[in-house]
Amino acid sequence: MRIPLSRRVALVAGALTLLGAATAPAVATGKTDQTASPKPTVVLVHGAWADSSSWSSVMERLRTDGYPVRAIANPLQGLTSDTAYVSSYLSSIHGPVVLVGHSYGGAVITNTAASDPDVKALV
Repeated sequence: MRIPLSRRVALVAGALTLLGAATAPAVATGKTDQTASPKPTVVLVHGAWADSSSWSSVMERLRTDGYPVRAIANPLQGLTSDTAYVSSYLSSIHGPVVLVGHSYGGAVITNTAASDPDVKALV
């Protein structure tokens, strides 16, 4: 099943909104917290019948909203190998991460998240 681009963007945006609400600090004084957490890095992982360029419109919209975003080239060598590749890639990112997977990429990000405490959400 192919999910239209507008729907993919809406899903990613919705998940990021929920993540922000869940991680926002409570402020009893009404003052804003100047040490608020940085926005998570969004890592986009494509499925079996696509490549990382398929995320270009999503990347543009997320960057407009101030998110650091990366679309990586899923090597498509098998679930174990692809999971290891994404895990290795994530080790170069400091701070919270939101993994977004399309189709087969969903299995890859699920396996990757199981061993990475910096992954805060899956989409």
